[in-house]
Order: sequence, then C-alpha cells, then structure tokens
Amino acid sequence: MSAYPYADRFPVNRTLPEHGRPRDEIVAEMRALAEEEDRSWEGGRVSGTMYCGDHDHYAFMNEVFGLYAHVNILQRDICPSATRYEGEVLAMALDLFHAEAVTDGEPVGLLTTGGTGSIMHAVLAMRERAAEERGVTRPNFVKPETAHPAFDKACHLFGVEVRRAPVDPKTTTVDVEAARALIDDQTIGMVGSACNYGYGTIDDIEALSDLAVEKGIGLHVDGCLGGFILPFGQELGYDNIPVFDFRLPGVTSISADTHKYGYAFKGTSTVLFRDKAWRNSQYFFLTDWSGGKYCSPGMEGSRSGGLLAATWASMVQLGREGYRAYAKQIFDTSLAMQEAVLSHPELELMGAPTFLFSFRSDEFDVYHVNDHMRPKGWRFNGQQYPNALHMAVTRPQTAPGVVEAFAADLAEAVAYAKEKGHEPAASGAIYGGVAGGMNDEADEFIRQVMASMMDEQQALPPLG
Repeated sequence: MSAYPYADRFPVNRTLPEHGRPRDEIVAEMRALAEEEDRSWEGGRVSGTMYCGDHDHYAFMNEVFGLYAHVNILQRDICPSATRYEGEVLAMALDLFHAEAVTDGEPVGLLTTGGTGSIMHAVLAMRERAAEERGVTRPNFVKPETAHPAFDKACHLFGVEVRRAPVDPKTTTVDVEAARALIDDQTIGMVGSACNYGYGTIDDIEALSDLAVEKGIGLHVDGCLGGFILPFGQELGYDNIPVFDFRLPGVTSISADTHKYGYAFKGTSTVLFRDKAWRNSQYFFLTDWSGGKYCSPGMEGSRSGGLLAATWASMVQLGREGYRAYAKQIFDTSLAMQEAVLSHPELELMGAPTFLFSFRSDEFDVYHVNDHMRPKGWRFNGQQYPNALHMAVTRPQTAPGVVEAFAADLAEAVAYAKEKGHEPAASGAIYGGVAGGMNDEADEFIRQVMASMMDEQQALPPLG
C-alpha cells in the first residue's frame, strides 16, 4: 500500500477528469474497497466503531436514505415529512430519558450531526442562558477529567474557560466535592458522563444534580455513548446503572448519539433540553439580510433529509423490544469479557464498568497485551495516565465464538506481557502516557506528530 491510499491499485484524480467514467465501473471499484475494509471489523475484534454491524440493517437504512438523500430539510414547505421524522425521533428520545418526569419546563430537543455537535449546542445554550439570566461575562464550565474532549473543543470555540475536576482513581468517577470547589458566580454549568468514553463508568449524576440545583447552574449529562443502551440496561435490571436522566431535577440537558447504539447512520445525534428556553437561547436570526429573512435552530444550515429518515426508520423498526434484546446480548458479552480479564490476577478493571470496560496492570506494561493481540485482529483503544486498554462492546462482539477467542488470545497475551515486564512496548509509543508525566516539551512534540497525522489524512494526492 502506498502512502496515499490505493494509489498503487486505482487511478488517482489530481484534477477533475475531462471525461466521466461509467457508473458501473465506479460502483465496482468502490464496492471492492468497501468490502475489503469491512472485513477488518466483521470478525468482532474491533472496539466500538461499528455499533450495529448488521448489513441487512444497513441495506434497509440505505433504501430509506435514498428516498430523501437529495432533500434539504431547510425547505420544510417542499419536504414537510422532515418535521414528522425529526419530531418523532426527538419525542422517542425524550421518552427514553423520562421527560415525563419534568414538571418545571417543556422538554424539547435538537437533532445534530453527531456527539460533538450535540455537546457544542449544550455548552452554547448554557453560555447564552447564563449571560441572559445572570449577566455572566467571563463564563467557565466544570468537567470531570474523564469527560469527552468535545467539551474542551466547545469551550475553546465559544470563549468559555474549562475547569477540570479530578476523578477518583479507583471508581474513575468525578470527585463531586472537587467539582463544587471549582464553581463560582461565572460558572455556566457542568457535565457528568453516562457513561464516560474511557472507562464505561457513570458519574454520580444524582449528586451532581443536587449540586447544580444548589448553585443554580446547568447540568449536562453526556450520554453520547451510553444514551441508547443504558436505559435498556436499566429495564433489564442490571444493577450498576443508576438514574441519570430527567428524573433528576438538576439535569438540564442530555446528549445521546443515535449513530452509536441507536443503530442509525453516522451523522445524527440528539441533544435534549429540560425546557424550551435552553434550546431556544441558541436560535439564530437575521431579519435584515438582503437575501431575505434567515433563521436556523442550531449551528448547521443545510442538512440531508436522508439521515433524518434513516434515523427515524431505524428506531421505529427496532422498537423497545429490539433495542432491549440487543442490549442484553451486549451487556452479557461485556460481562463475559470482563470475567476473562478478571481471571488474570495481573490485570485490573478500571472502576465498575458497564457495556464498555478498561483494564490495566501493575505487573507489566499493559501495551504488551496490545502488541500481542493486534496481529490477531484485535483493535483496542489505548489510554494513558494510567496506561490502559479499553474495549467498547458492540453487536459484532456478540457473534458466536468471539468471547472464547478473546479469552484465549488474552491468556496468551498476558503470558507474553509477563515475559516482557515493564520494558517499552511497541504500541506504547502510540497510545501510552509520557514517562514521568506530561510536560511542555512533550506536549509540543505530540501536537506536532498529531498535526502531521491529520495533514496526511487530509492530504492531496501525490504527484506522479
């Protein structure tokens, strides 16, 4: 494989072709690439990434998507069905998070392009509400260290100071009293994760809710990852999933990605608000533009009706029963994989995980486990401070034989890691924390490496 993907196998377009190519030729070429790349995750050895993995379900959504792919849902007079699809997706999500418990507002939502979009809208709503209601001019936002980097990105873009609260190293959940100490009269809100991306653990949302009510600030619950599976885990009776939704009076917004365990296509997520005033605070209007009057409910302008329709179709086709059945398979698979981890005294689970788990070791560099399992097709997410490996269990892992393969390969990997001890692991240079902890010099070097990686991924085709 060349530095530029597939340049050694297919024509490279460095300019717009003078003459178009036949459609069947283009489709055949693209199908070949898609089928090859799908094989990397179809065996159930890839953490997260492909949450559904069901090609029949994808084909169903592709058919629905195709009916509306060309539609711009800004033009609701041309495509009024978009209001039906969007409204019902939001209503179903609000129902999942017990919006019926809200007595102090009118619950509403927005459909966004993904988890980062949902998080950005939540932070923006907090900033606007704090400015309007409390006159906040120097906004700050409190997040557990484990909360998603999208909150840092949102604060960076919207001029909000980030204040990071530490987490308990054993439970991996936020230290609520440390969060309390970070709140002042310029705090617009805070976040708790249900669950966090790194460890699959759930912050004490009830305690954060009490704190939010006491301080008169917003509380966003980040359910981007867990939002469309944890409620079904509660219904199934798994006892390590506490209440984290609108039943708690301090929860002012929730994000939940339909494109993850909602089994919709990438490109949709929901952000739900306890009251209409939170959502409406970020409405944008321009009434005196020469092109006419303009308004938008969020940051996006044009959006494809195909994504709306496919998301609605996925949710309606599966129903509560379908989601619950898949959730049981995933939770049971995750528990079986966690038991395989715990069968090795050299390994330790981080906190009390749910469908996603992370493990580390004091006996050896845990990245040796990764080095041994990666050639077998396993793709874990690497973590740092402390070094750990994370596995987000999805539907591909529930296929027959995957848990058994994980247990067998993990046993071999632990034996390999014990031989290697604490000598540097090959993948540690990619994933692991810097020896001695982060410093300015290391931070700058890592930024340069990551910038080079992104430059390469957005690169133009090479010449000749």
